Amino acid sequence: MPKSKYKFNPESLSYLKIERSLKQKILISLGYFFVFIFIGAIGYVIISSFHDTPKVKGLKRQISLLQTNYETFNKDLNNVESLLEYLQERDDNIYRTIFEAEPVHKSIRDAGFGGSNRYSNLELTDQEIIVQTAKRLDKIRKKIYVQSVSYDELIDLATNKEKMVAAVPAIQPISNKDLTRTASGWGYRIHPIYKIRKFHYGMDFTAPTGTEVYATGDGTIDIVESSKRGYGNKIVINHGFGYKTLYAHLSGFNIKVGQSVKRGDVIGYVGNTGLSTAPHLHYEVHLNNNKVNPINYYFNDLTANEYDKMIELTTKFGKSFD
Repeated sequence: MPKSKYKFNPESLSYLKIERSLKQKILISLGYFFVFIFIGAIGYVIISSFHDTPKVKGLKRQISLLQTNYETFNKDLNNVESLLEYLQERDDNIYRTIFEAEPVHKSIRDAGFGGSNRYSNLELTDQEIIVQTAKRLDKIRKKIYVQSVSYDELIDLATNKEKMVAAVPAIQPISNKDLTRTASGWGYRIHPIYKIRKFHYGMDFTAPTGTEVYATGDGTIDIVESSKRGYGNKIVINHGFGYKTLYAHLSGFNIKVGQSVKRGDVIGYVGNTGLSTAPHLHYEVHLNNNKVNPINYYFNDLTANEYDKMIELTTKFGKSFD
């Protein structure tokens, strides 16, 4: 119990005992309490500024561990991205080249994910590192998916490789023994009728009327057309795998539309129909709807010397027959 306090009364020349009300006692007690709290808070701040509390030490250990894990995780992501780039490069430049398939376009491989709010729930954490990592993971997932689809395509191509090899237009449409000469090749030539310099999208083989014309690869007859203009009587074979071949100025046909043919089958006969100045066969190779130089496809029936001789002849001759 606190000692009683007294106050001197000059009139009575005596000490009077000071009596406090309950309210005053409560206020004094509260005052002491808040002073103690204030002093304690100041002491805590001073001590914690020089010494970490157990909780702070625990949090710091967790942060350090998270940073170490993130650095390891980031290195793993870099390795995965490098491996993916290597696989993509091999896919486009080796595997797809072997199977004569178009490479996967960069815009498809690098396509992002739609939706501006995709990462909004992560952004609420105010941690940029989390958002960026999530974006990297999404890109990697997309690239893995695209690569997986690409390999599925390659598996199909490998399965059908035998069919594709048989379908490629790989022989001359007229036998060497029947050729008078290779009259005109791919490139600019003087047109025999218009007498102007014009690009010749194919190759002309001169041979007597009625000479057999062969399918240069397995396929299905797409077009059989009789005409007195342009290509004259013509045949178009769809070989699949992006290949088509055209045979023009024929004197007759040996097939019908929709018929399946094998490489070496007789499909028609050399003629002089349409816009033509002499009996010959005009031959074209189309790949993915683009006309390409047929000289690149006679690898199944010509020796190296014969091939070189053909290139020399087609280059020197300056006029076409159609």
